Amino acid sequence: MKTGVIAIVPAAGLGKRFDASGRKTFVNINGIPLLIYTLKRLHRENSITEIIPVLKQEEIEEGFELAGKYKLDKIKQIAPGGRERQDSIYNALRLIEKAGTGSPDQAAPVYRDSIVLIHDGVRPFIPEGMIDRLVSNVSDANGVIPGIAVKETIKEVNNNGIVVSTLNRDKVRAVQTPQAFLFNTIKNAYDRAYSEGFYATDDAALVERTGGKVKIIEGSPFNIKITTPEDLEMVEYVLEREQNLS
Repeated sequence: MKTGVIAIVPAAGLGKRFDASGRKTFVNINGIPLLIYTLKRLHRENSITEIIPVLKQEEIEEGFELAGKYKLDKIKQIAPGGRERQDSIYNALRLIEKAGTGSPDQAAPVYRDSIVLIHDGVRPFIPEGMIDRLVSNVSDANGVIPGIAVKETIKEVNNNGIVVSTLNRDKVRAVQTPQAFLFNTIKNAYDRAYSEGFYATDDAALVERTGGKVKIIEGSPFNIKITTPEDLEMVEYVLEREQNLS
């Protein structure tokens, strides 16, 4: 690591599978917005020098107010969300680039040498030590991501729901965030994806398609992503258990 770590936290999604009243990332858990749990967890990491949430344009002012309320002083900028998650993260990358030089065309060396962490705003339980392990492995690959072994049998199906093949589960991993990259690596991968009109469901896939080597480290089953109301119930249970043990 040369110049610290910048964490990008996309939280501008519509949450189409989350059938609860209100916005998913701002839903309250024990009186605190879900997103704040995630941001506070990132804020505790000494290696992270800056956190850039990505919010809908109309939520940015509220985002700064919450950052002040919860003393999240590593939040200096908030990027506007885009149509898709990939658009939102690209907006944050260009914001980093622009802040480095005053120009969106060329990033200053301080940002080229920085490590970018990209982490879902609805994953509040980042295990202790995971970020340090991600950062320490970046020098050995073009990207480092956490993943966990798949317990169930995995089958590939066609558009009609007919099984095409059964995958070897020993060779597949369920991928999580945070995902870590050198700034220049992930920015170049995003630039190429946009020039070719390519969209992917995770950031590492963009690096992979440029020929980059992506390393997987051990993830955690507790690194829960809240996608459905049932996931929210699980998070509420874990938080309540933590509070009872403290």
